[in-house]
Amino acid sequence: MSAYLALLLAVLSRILPHAFHATSLNITAVGGSLLFFGARRSRWQAVIAMLALAATDYYLTVYAYGFPFKVSGYLATWAWYGAICLLGSGLLAKSATALRVTAGVLASATSFFLLSNFMVWAGSGMYPRTAAGLGSCYVAAIPFYANDLISTAVVAGALFGLPALARNIAQAMRDVQDSGHPLA
Repeated sequence: MSAYLALLLAVLSRILPHAFHATSLNITAVGGSLLFFGARRSRWQAVIAMLALAATDYYLTVYAYGFPFKVSGYLATWAWYGAICLLGSGLLAKSATALRVTAGVLASATSFFLLSNFMVWAGSGMYPRTAAGLGSCYVAAIPFYANDLISTAVVAGALFGLPALARNIAQAMRDVQDSGHPLA
């Protein structure tokens, strides 16, 4: 259930800024939520996450941005959604240590930065199709990368860290009770 709530958080984090006319610089719950979803659900259920976010892409493109929707423009992004779910299932399903979550966060945000900006460079006329144009595209996207990295870290940290903290507190309370000391 918590994985589906995380997925809902990811969808809402993309839609609500547009609903309130407060778009951000790529501050969403997508990366952290996909890592968590992948770690908590089976690999075939990653399709559910991909479909939910693909539907969000469609909604935003058509209704929030007013552009025609072209599936070909989203295939790489949709593959990325699946890849991050798989990363979560492979890296974090059995052991979500702080080091593993940090590695997942870095891999998620960095891979999205590299992929999405390469696609902007290759698929739009915004930058010349030269090495300098690609470099300019990546440099222009650094603020978006920083915000994505921060938001992914906060979301993944909360989703993986809060349950671990609760387990540690519960265990400490059991240890105190088992030792015969009254709880203060």
